[in-house]
Amino acid sequence: MSTAPSAAPRLTALDALHRSLGATMTDFAGWDMPLRYASERDEHHAVRTRAGLFDLSHMGEITVTGPQAAAFLSYALVGNIATVGEGRARYTMIVAEDGGILDDLIVYRLADTEFMVVANAGNAQLVLDTLTTRAGGFDAEVRDDRDAYALLAVQGPDSPAVLKSVTDADLDGLKYYAGLPGTVAGVPALIARTGYTGEDGFELFVAPEHAEQLWKALTEAGAPYGLIPCGLSCRDTLRLEAGMPLYGHELTTALTPFDAGLGRVVKFEKEGDFVGREALSAAAERAETTPPRKLVGLVAEGRRVPRAGYPVVAGGNVVGEVTSGAPSPTLGKPIAMAYVDAAYAAPGTEGVGVDIRGTHEPYEVVALPFYKRRK
Repeated sequence: MSTAPSAAPRLTALDALHRSLGATMTDFAGWDMPLRYASERDEHHAVRTRAGLFDLSHMGEITVTGPQAAAFLSYALVGNIATVGEGRARYTMIVAEDGGILDDLIVYRLADTEFMVVANAGNAQLVLDTLTTRAGGFDAEVRDDRDAYALLAVQGPDSPAVLKSVTDADLDGLKYYAGLPGTVAGVPALIARTGYTGEDGFELFVAPEHAEQLWKALTEAGAPYGLIPCGLSCRDTLRLEAGMPLYGHELTTALTPFDAGLGRVVKFEKEGDFVGREALSAAAERAETTPPRKLVGLVAEGRRVPRAGYPVVAGGNVVGEVTSGAPSPTLGKPIAMAYVDAAYAAPGTEGVGVDIRGTHEPYEVVALPFYKRRK
């Protein structure tokens, strides 16, 4: 009996360039992506202190257009997308009818009747299919634009200076969670200012055929500032220090936004019905009367690193579960995010540990995020 071969991973437009730089590649959500180029610790510190350059072309871009695009997205997602101004962006979620989180998203309003929804790589097809299904009855078109874009990101305190040297776009006027069209190193781009590292930074959506030209120009422009290429490994430790959730870890279909402590993204006051309203209303009421487990930070007293799925313990009982854990290059200690029972969620709660292969390692409960950049 033969078995069908597994699908080959997708390659970004920068694949050959990553290999020429000696990147260690890894399969991530069906894409072959750079994990690191040399030292992930050095890459992490570069973003915290100078600037780093990322290929994020695995993210899923979905364009929604039409006279009822805004009304449709407000129905399909939990946020009030109709109130997003042109040139602005919003963090939101798409949920199932039962309120379970299908993905967290960033939605850009490019024009009055044009939006770009950016989904996580592993969920992009699901989000595309779900939006397409939910568009029935609306005068709106859902278009798969994953092949229309490459996505580069410059992150770090020196990222504005690096980008200013290769564009005349008004970066000073570009607010957090906003985007504007411009030209960067001769390449047409949508310049966005969101980020997933806890630092200031920019995302550049460009045509795939322009990706290599732009990468090389940014590398050259960033050289005086110490910019280096960065892989997914340091992206994960950066977002962990910044307390930012990762789908499949802090966010899953088993959790509603209220379970995840992100009930603020659900806008019950918006006009009209939206998918999951009834279930989310019930979840909001439950959260008021019976607080769900709370997402907290844990900092190790020792050197052992907790991993996703490890039990959080107190007084001999399991009181939570680690969702993400790693050594923190900035703190110099292992850290973790975990959902814990409300009784153990207050910062400074004593007697909390993580069961690491049968040994209860002591951990300090802290408020998230672990790291905040200086403004």
